[in-house]
Parts: sequence; structure tokens; C-alpha cells
Amino acid sequence: MCRPLIHNPIYMSSILFEIKQQVAYITLNRPEKFNSFNREMALLMQARLDEAASLHDVRSVYITGSGKAFCAGQDISELTGENKIEIRQILSEHYNPIVKRIRNMPKPVICAVNGVAAGAGANIALCCDVVVAAESAAFIQAFSKIGLIPDSGGTFTLPRLIGWQKASALMMTGDKVPAAEAEKMGMIYKAFSIETFEEESRKIATTLASMPTKGLAYTKHALNQSFTNDWEEQLLMEDEYQQKAALTFDYTEGINAFLEKRTPVFKGE
Repeated sequence: MCRPLIHNPIYMSSILFEIKQQVAYITLNRPEKFNSFNREMALLMQARLDEAASLHDVRSVYITGSGKAFCAGQDISELTGENKIEIRQILSEHYNPIVKRIRNMPKPVICAVNGVAAGAGANIALCCDVVVAAESAAFIQAFSKIGLIPDSGGTFTLPRLIGWQKASALMMTGDKVPAAEAEKMGMIYKAFSIETFEEESRKIATTLASMPTKGLAYTKHALNQSFTNDWEEQLLMEDEYQQKAALTFDYTEGINAFLEKRTPVFKGE
């Protein structure tokens, strides 16, 4: 099932959107600019994430890029000239709303990094629930190259993925991290060969779309809260969400399927 793009000409086709097998496929589509974000693209990305969150027939979200790159971060041309956009506006109206939508999405978000992910592009990818990459892809905290600091949640996310020392070094040096190395250090879930990347990454999205969606959402909420809760608070929160999960249709279906020795058919309810 395909959804038409917003018909405002300002948006053109910088974000592609399609629903297939209960997966919302969101593709960054400015390949001539290595999928770098401008204002129009950032606002359309937010609209598509909102649409994916609201649709009952969507049970997972898959984000990737078109062409050779995943996302080169910010389109630098918007930072200069008479019509330049202030950095404060870019963060408050573009990137922070995108990463907040991804973390608050009540469905798993898979990021399939098909090429270089630099700057905000890297940190948007790393805030997703499951991040995989083609072996030809790479991650770059490119901010220090132009005198800026990592944004889009990068200073929060990256140290928690790979540790303080590695995160600090990568942010300060701007070194490129190939996908295979990113997998080894725990930055991403898996790196796939170029030949199998699309098939394997889409398989993850369709598998998660067939699983207990509410249970996965509660898992995501629990992980989000683990960043600020202490041990006792986390145990209480797990108790709360576990009770909610036990009231879902999918919990009952999972138990019945186990007892009847059959494959469960989850509805995301």
C-alpha cells in the first residue's frame, strides 16, 4: 500500500513514503546532496514519522537513504547567505523534533544505513531502535571539522552505546568508523554485505512488524526511562509495564500458541 506524498511543491520528493507488509518505509531522497537535510526535508520527515505513528496498519518503521549516502547531515548552504537559518532554529525545529519522534514512536524503528552517515545523519540513525548498515557504510561525527559540537542527541546516545572514551575521541577527531568496526564496538546491531543488506534489513523490519507491537512499545518506553531511573525506580517501572503487557491480546495469543504448540498470530493489540 502506497501513500501519496504531500502535494505542496516545496516538499517535492525529498522523503519517500510507502507502506508494505505493515512496515512504513521512509527514504531520505536528496541523493544529489547525499541526503543532507534542508528545512523542507526535515519538516516532511517529521510529518511522515507522525503519519507512521498514527496509522494502525503500521507496526514497524524502516528508515534508509537513496543513492550512495544515508545522510550527510545538514545542508551547509542553509547556514550561509541572506536567507540563512540560525542553528538554534535548525535544532529546535528540525533535528530535535525528529529524534524525539523516533524515540517516542510506539513502534520499533529500524535504520538501514546504506552509505555514509555523517553529523546529524549519524546521530539520527543511532537513536533508532535497531541500526544495521551495509559494509560499505561509515559513521562520522563530523561536527568538530567545522567547529561545532555533536547534536541530534549524539552526546547522549553515543557514550551509552560505545562508552565515554571512544565516544569522546570520535567526536573530537571526527574519525570515520566503517560499518564492520561500528558493529564490533556496539555502535550498531549488524553490518551486512552489500549484496544482502537490503534483503536482511527489510527482513528485520517485517519480523518486528509481525511481533507484539504493544509489548515492543513498552520495552522501548522502559529503555527510554532507564537513562534516568535508578535501580528501584526501574524495577517499579518494569512492574507497571509488565502488567500492561499482560493485558494485551498478543500476550494471551502468545501463551495459547505456546500451549497449543503452534505459531502465534499477533495483531499488535
